[in-house]
Amino acid sequence: MSHTSLPSIQAIFLFDDEGKRVAIKYYDSKSWLNVSQREFERNLFKSSSHLSCKGDLELMFMDQHFAAHKASHDLRMFVVANQNENEIILVSVLEALFESLTNLLRGVVDKLSALENLDLVLLVLDELVDGGIILETDPCAIIGRVAMNADSEHNSAEQTISQALASARDQLSRNLLR
Repeated sequence: MSHTSLPSIQAIFLFDDEGKRVAIKYYDSKSWLNVSQREFERNLFKSSSHLSCKGDLELMFMDQHFAAHKASHDLRMFVVANQNENEIILVSVLEALFESLTNLLRGVVDKLSALENLDLVLLVLDELVDGGIILETDPCAIIGRVAMNADSEHNSAEQTISQALASARDQLSRNLLR
């Protein structure tokens, strides 16, 4: 990543209560050259495992990185940025992520609902951050865009079925008229 004045983050992690990956996005490969990604993830999870208050937001500093952490049921969310980034930015991104997922997953942000709706989770991550640059922190805007993407995919599938039925009907009517 080039040096910009835009706020940026380096990674977003969603883990279950055992530290297993649910959804992971790394945005800046250069900052992870000297650090094993898996090792960093394990250490970050271990350092947050004592945080048992669900819903509380915690900030931590580890290996030249700031991380914001929030737990919900059996799902732990982390937003990681360079040590020079403003902590308030991390909190804003994490809160936007949590609120967006809460609304899209109908109030239950846990491992099962995240895995069952992984497409929505990944769309939220894409609408929130692109290449490490924070695009949006308003949960309502993120939800609207994700819902629009999900609806357009659903409509295109319906349209394809409608087109197939129309084609079959036309062929059937042509065959009957012969």
